[in-house]
Amino acid sequence: MNSSSTEMEQTKTSSTKKRVMIAGVGNMFLKDDGFGGEVIKKIIHKKFPEGVEIKDFGTGGLKLAYDLMKGYDSLILLDASPRGERPGTLYRIEPDEKDFSTDLEQGGPIDPHGSDPVTVLRFVRSIGAWPGKVFIVACEPESVDDFEIGLSEPVNAAVQNAVELVEEIVKEIYEANK
Repeated sequence: MNSSSTEMEQTKTSSTKKRVMIAGVGNMFLKDDGFGGEVIKKIIHKKFPEGVEIKDFGTGGLKLAYDLMKGYDSLILLDASPRGERPGTLYRIEPDEKDFSTDLEQGGPIDPHGSDPVTVLRFVRSIGAWPGKVFIVACEPESVDDFEIGLSEPVNAAVQNAVELVEEIVKEIYEANK
């Protein structure tokens, strides 16, 4: 009896623990496309609640998709995203799973060496590995076409604000459904 009581206690504890992936994506050799990796460098040594994993996937979008198959409650994706605003503008995007097709034929081929968030999320949805909640922290780039390591001044200036936004999102995730 004592042994099954312990087993039930462990099951109860593990079922309430959250799993959160903070994933940086982008190509550090294409100037501002390295935004996600730079944010990861700033947060990798910060203290987060148990269950938070922090990884820089670079251009390994398929690796990110496979890692998400392990099952996560939330994903915070960090990337550069040209949306037409002033360089350095941060965006908090909360995509809905229903906006992504489960049909791999839609949206073009999946590049195993690419990390386009839409393609990664489409693949994740098609294999049934969509995390409970997805957040994208994106930054308006100045340039993603220049073959150059290092962020532009406005994007570099946005990195600390992105770190704070990630911390805020993690706090929201862990305070939800307490």
